[in-house]
This record gives sequence, structure tokens and C-alpha cells, in this order.
Amino acid sequence: MTPDPRDTVLDHGLLAEGTFEPGEAPAGIRRAPTGIDQLATEHLIVNVGPQHPSTHGVLRIVAELDGEEIVNAEAAVGYLHRGIEKLGEHRRYHQLATLMDRGDYVSGIHGELAAALAVERLMEIEVPRKAQWLRCLMSELNRIASHMVWYGTFGLDIGAMGQFLYAMRDREAILDILEEVTGQRMMFNYVRPGGVLEDLPAGTEEKIRAFLRTIDGYLDEHDALLGGNEIFLKRVRGVGTIDRETALSFGLTGANLRASGVPYDVRRDQPYAAYDELEFDVPVGATGDAHDRYLVRMEEMRQAVRMIRQCVDGMPEGEVMAKVPKVLRPPAGEIYACVESSRGELGVHLVSDGSDTPERFHYRGPSLFAMQVLEEIMPGTLFADGMMLIGSVDVVLGEIDR
Repeated sequence: MTPDPRDTVLDHGLLAEGTFEPGEAPAGIRRAPTGIDQLATEHLIVNVGPQHPSTHGVLRIVAELDGEEIVNAEAAVGYLHRGIEKLGEHRRYHQLATLMDRGDYVSGIHGELAAALAVERLMEIEVPRKAQWLRCLMSELNRIASHMVWYGTFGLDIGAMGQFLYAMRDREAILDILEEVTGQRMMFNYVRPGGVLEDLPAGTEEKIRAFLRTIDGYLDEHDALLGGNEIFLKRVRGVGTIDRETALSFGLTGANLRASGVPYDVRRDQPYAAYDELEFDVPVGATGDAHDRYLVRMEEMRQAVRMIRQCVDGMPEGEVMAKVPKVLRPPAGEIYACVESSRGELGVHLVSDGSDTPERFHYRGPSLFAMQVLEEIMPGTLFADGMMLIGSVDVVLGEIDR
């Protein structure tokens, strides 16, 4: 079949004649032909990013538009690559946490914990009970701080400015606590194989309790500011729906999966640290649209507050670090360990050859799967809603370009 000369595949760059070379465009991106006997709209190819504020990092979206409607979209990554996995093969086991901090850099505690769990299971290290509780406490504090970033920027994607400032206020209160405990605001390096760096400093417990006295009311205010806004609801209800089958086929986890009706949470279904001793509920959505993803994450923050209270009230006494060798040399073998990070199942696959560095180090970032589903849900939506959908799945480019 002879191709229609008017049916031209677009390339990333224009030629001198103003046409595009066929066969070099992203998959699925095609310029619609314009016929003389029909009313048609010429499709427009728009590059969003990699420095566009709506992409939440250096993510590039190549979108094909028919007027204001997205016909096709493709995510292009690779602008933030830093080689975490390859670097991990040349670092000692106790140094992996510093690399994980720079993956999902908004919730580094979870990455550190996944790496520590993998090493501990390889070496059969028994972690002190108090360290397990401290891991849960810090994880849930970090989860709220991360969700505050998502909540604030999600509102910005739709045009709401005020609630972003309130979200940053509450996040600062948490970061003050995290900084007091770990010495850092983002790159914590707090969770180590065998336990944690140190116990809570004097006065930190009171700061956490002061935060707990106000956060419930603030969360209700946040929900009212954004979730009670009529414009917001019209923008998110019924938009970007991910059904159960699609969510499972794309490998989604975390809030994106639970919003589609799948009640899977690593903390409950594959307990680690002290989560089997804590009481919490797993929020699940009904339709899987952007509104459900919003509701699930808002409830996750409330459940995190509930667990923080239990950790503070029930914190056991004892050591915070097991006795481990200064240089870790796990026996030859392999292991996979995962945690429920702010974005879903964050896993670490380690292969040991018996030396003091991993033979293979793989980092399973949930954001990669969330980004891939964007190509499925963005077509058919308005261009402005497409930008909102990026925020609704809550990706962090650090664990995509790893």
C-alpha cells in the first residue's frame, strides 16, 4: 500500500523545507492528514518539559493535540540520570542508603529502609525492637512530608495557590523534626543495616506531640480548601480513570493502585519494621479517577498521624543498633526487600558474591510504573487536564532516572 504523502510522521526537528522525516517520531505520535473535501483540524505536536513546572521534575511529555484535546502522548525520560544502580555496585553495603536518599529524594527514609532490610535479610541480622519502632515513626513522618508536597503542587496544577502555602507550613514543621533527629532535611542517612543512627534527641518527643496537637485540624482544613472546591471537583472527577485491570497490568502500587480498588499495602500484606504491631486502615478507592487518588492520599496522611501517635505513646526502651561488623560482607546469594514508600512499593534487589560490595544492585522505583500509565490515560483529555494527571499519579523523577 502506497502511503499517502499527506500522512506525514513527525520528527523532533523541522527540515529546511518545513516537513518532517518519517519514521523517527515517538511511538504513536502522528500528524493527521488534512483533506480538501472534509473539515479537519491540523494536529499540533507540543513538547512539554523537560523544564516545564507542571512536569514535577525534568520529565518531557511529547503530546499530539487536536485543538485542546490530547490525541497521543509519550513520556521521555533520561534528563536526570545519575547511575544509582551502577554506583551501588561500587559502594560498600552501609553506603547504599546515601544513594537511595537521592532516588526518591522527597521521602528518603523509605529508600534507606528498603536497602537496610535487604542487607539485614542477607546477613540474618536481628534489629532491636526499639529501632523497628523508630523506623516506623520516621517513615510515617516522612510520608506526611512527602504527601504535603504532592498536595500542594497538585493544587498548583489546577490553579489553586493558597493551599500550597499552608501545605508548606505543615511540611516545614515535619522537616524541623526530621532535621533534629537525623541532622538533615532531605538526605537523611538515618536508617542503617542493623538499626538506626541514634535515638530521639532530648525534646524531640515534645515537638512531635506539639505537631500532633494541630495536624488533625490542619488536615481537615486542607481537605476543605481543595477537596471542597467546586472547580477542583469538576476538574478531577471522572478524569484520568485507571481501572483495576489497567492498574495491575501496568504494575502500579501505592495510592495509585489502591485508588483503583486493589487493597494492597506492603505494610499490611508483607509487614516489616514494627508495622505488624501498629493499627491502621488501608484506604481504597472506587473508580480509580484523579479524585479517588486525591482521596486515598488524604486518608493516608490521617492514617500516618494515627501511627505516629502509636509510635510515640508505645515506644519501647532498648538499643537502637544491633552489633554488626564494621565492614559488611553478606554471604553469596540474592534477596529482594520492599517497603511501602510514599509512592508505592519501593524495592531493592541485591545479589551478593560474598565481598563487601554488591555484585548487582537493582532499585525498583514505583514512579516509573506510574509514569508509564500516563501514556494510557492522557489521550482523550484536555491539554490542561493532562498536566493535572501528572500530579495525580505523584511521580518523582529521581527514582525514574536512576
